[in-house]
Amino acid sequence: MDRLIAMQVFVEVARRGSFTAASEELDLSRAMVTRYIAELEDWLGARLLQRSTRKVTLTDAGTSCLARCQQMLELAAETREEVGLRDGQLRGQLRITTSMSFGMAQLAPAISDFLAEHQQIRIDLQLGDRAVNLIEEGIDLAIRITNDPEPGLIARRLADCHSVIVAAPVYLARHGQPLQPVDLGQHHCLSYSQFGRSEWRLRRGAEEAVVKVHGRLSANEAVALLQACRHGAGLAMQPYYLVKPLLQSGELVALLPDWQPTSMGIYALYPSRRQLPLAMRTLLDFLQQRFAPTPPWDQPAAASSLH
Repeated sequence: MDRLIAMQVFVEVARRGSFTAASEELDLSRAMVTRYIAELEDWLGARLLQRSTRKVTLTDAGTSCLARCQQMLELAAETREEVGLRDGQLRGQLRITTSMSFGMAQLAPAISDFLAEHQQIRIDLQLGDRAVNLIEEGIDLAIRITNDPEPGLIARRLADCHSVIVAAPVYLARHGQPLQPVDLGQHHCLSYSQFGRSEWRLRRGAEEAVVKVHGRLSANEAVALLQACRHGAGLAMQPYYLVKPLLQSGELVALLPDWQPTSMGIYALYPSRRQLPLAMRTLLDFLQQRFAPTPPWDQPAAASSLH
C-alpha cells in the first residue's frame, strides 16, 4: 500500500465527509477510496471513520490521525519541492478561488505569466462569488475584494480596488446624465445582490453622500451587470480594473468624476503561515509585485481618464 496516497485519501474523505465526493476530487473510483481507507485502518489498527447513511464522521482515533496525516503530507510536499529545486524547477499544484470579474480581467492573465515562468507548477482556478471554506474544499488561496477579510484566515493585502459609476452613451442619450449624487435616485441603477442594493455611498474629500437607488436588475457578479450596462439597461457601479478599457474606448462614460465610491481592498487569503509550500510563497510574492503598491489599472496616467 502507498501510505502517502492512503493518507491523502483519508484527509480528503475527512474534509468532505463523503467517500463519493473524495473519489470525485481525487479522480479515483469509490471502490479504490474504500480500499485505501480500509488498508490504512488495518495498518494503524484502529477505525478512523464512522460511516452512516448520510455522512462520514471521524472517530476519536480518526481525529488524532487526521492532524498527523496532514503534517506528514505537508512534509512530503516540502521534501518533493526541495528535491525538485535541484534542477531549478519549482513544482506543485495550487487551487485558487476568486470572483468571476477579477479572475477574468486580472488574475487569469497574471497567472498565465506566472506559469510561463514556472513550467512545472499547475493551477486550478475556481471562479465565483460563492462563500468557500478553504480548508474543507481544499483551496490553497482565495483572492477576495472586501474591507472585512474573513476571520481565521491570513490576509495579505495586494492592492486597493477603486470603483466608478458608468453608463452607456445610448442610456445617457435617453435619460440624461446625473450631475449630482442626488440625481442617481432618478435613474435605473444596476445593483449587486450581496451589497449596495438600495443605497450607494460616495465621497468627495471629507463630504459623504448616501443615495437611495432604484432599479429592476440586480446580480451577484460584476460581469453580468457590466454587460447589462453596456446594452443601455442603466447605471452601474463597477470596479475600475474591469471597465478601464471600455472607458478608454468610449463604450462607457464615467459619471460624477468628483465623487468616488467607497474603495475596497484586494486580499490574498490563505489558511495558515505554517509550512506554506514554496510554490504558494512564490505565487504570493509574484502577485504582490504585480499588483502592489499601485496596480496596473490604477496608475496615475490611467486614472486621469476618469476626469
